[in-house]
Amino acid sequence: MTMRIARADLADPAVRAMIEYHQRDMLAVSPPGTSFALDVSGLSGSDVTLIAAWAEDQVVGIGAMKRLSPLSAELKSMRTHPDHLGKGVASAILEELIAEARRGGIARLSLETGTSAEFVPAIRLYLKRGFAVGEPFSDYVNGPHNQCYHLELAAA
Repeated sequence: MTMRIARADLADPAVRAMIEYHQRDMLAVSPPGTSFALDVSGLSGSDVTLIAAWAEDQVVGIGAMKRLSPLSAELKSMRTHPDHLGKGVASAILEELIAEARRGGIARLSLETGTSAEFVPAIRLYLKRGFAVGEPFSDYVNGPHNQCYHLELAAA
């Protein structure tokens, strides 16, 4: 599959649909109060970089990075369309977000994710890329249903 990875426009109905699907799914698979998926308005700030992967004219995945400080950022809204799982979409998006973080002078890239079986493929991807389980950041608290991960870009 040939993919194109580029900045995404929130005005694009296909991008919005992927964001809305991601948020609905995260609410469905997460215990109450443990889903922190951003909606369209949460992804619209100037501190957010949103990218998408396209296969021809279809959005097959999205991912975002939210700057937390001059040297840190958080990955948000990583999602692959169910018809394209296992095709390298998430990996390509993750690599582009890491490259974008480096270009922006980010020293530490962090994320929060769930711990249930639905999150295992994502966790494997993050661990394979060098992320390590770590302390909570921002307003998160590690618990039985969520865990924080970090990638030190100077060492990545």
